[in-house]
Amino acid sequence: MNKPKTFGFLAASILTVSLFTIGITASAFHSWNNYHWFRTANPFTVNLINTVSAGWVSNLELASADWSASSVLDTSITAGTTKTRNCKAIEGSVLVCDSNYGANGWLGLATIWLDSGHITKGTVKLNDTYFNTSSSSYNTPAWKQMVLCQEIGHTLGLGHQDEDFNNPPLGTCMDYTGNPEPNQRPNLHDYEELESIYSHLDEPLPPAPPKPGKGNGRDNVESADWGKAVRYSASGRPLVFENDLGNGKKQVTYVIWAE
Repeated sequence: MNKPKTFGFLAASILTVSLFTIGITASAFHSWNNYHWFRTANPFTVNLINTVSAGWVSNLELASADWSASSVLDTSITAGTTKTRNCKAIEGSVLVCDSNYGANGWLGLATIWLDSGHITKGTVKLNDTYFNTSSSSYNTPAWKQMVLCQEIGHTLGLGHQDEDFNNPPLGTCMDYTGNPEPNQRPNLHDYEELESIYSHLDEPLPPAPPKPGKGNGRDNVESADWGKAVRYSASGRPLVFENDLGNGKKQVTYVIWAE
C-alpha cells in the first residue's frame, strides 16, 4: 500500500549541515542513535498495546493518530489482556501502561529492547503518582498529553529536539521542557526526522536469533535496574540509561523527570 506523503522530506544535506526552523530554531537531528524497527517496506505499523486506565485513553488515541500522520509509519491500538504494574514488554509491540509508581521523580519512562540496533519491543510507563493527585502541578491535560506523546515518540526511534529544560518551547512533544502547553503533539520536524530514520529498508530476513546461555536474562526495567546513564540534560540530569543484555542486545530507557 502506498501511503500519501503527508509531510515533505528535507534533503539529507540540509539535515546534516543546518538547523531546521519552524517558528523557532530546532535541533537538526534527533534520531535516537539511529535505533529503528526492523521492516522491509514503508509504511509499516507499530502496535501499541493499551493497558492504560480510562483517564489516559483519549491521550493515547490522540498520540497514536498524531504519530500515524507520518508518511513512513502507522500506529495501531490493540487492547491488552491485563493491566500490570510491571509492564512486561511483548515482542513486536509497544506496551503502554500506567500505575502509581511512587514519588520517585519520574513522570514517564520509554524503554526499548534492541537486537543489533533494531527495536524489537518497547514499553511506555506513566507515573500516576503525579497525574492522579489533585494538588500535583502535573495533573493537567497538557502534561499528560506531552508525556505520553513523547514516550511513544521515543519508542519509534526519536530523541529530544532539545534538552534544555528552561529555554523557550519548540512546539513539539519531543522537546524536553517545563512548559507542556505548546508541546503536546509532534511538529513537522519530527515527521521529517522519522522519514530520515526510515529512509532505508532492511534486508528481507530478520537477524538470526542469538545463541542461548548468555546475557543477564533481565527482560523488564525498574527504577533500580535501568543500567548505566549515557546521556544527560543541559542541567546535568541523566536522561538515558543502557543495560547490556549480551549477544548484541540492549535495553535502553528514556526518562522524563519532574522539575
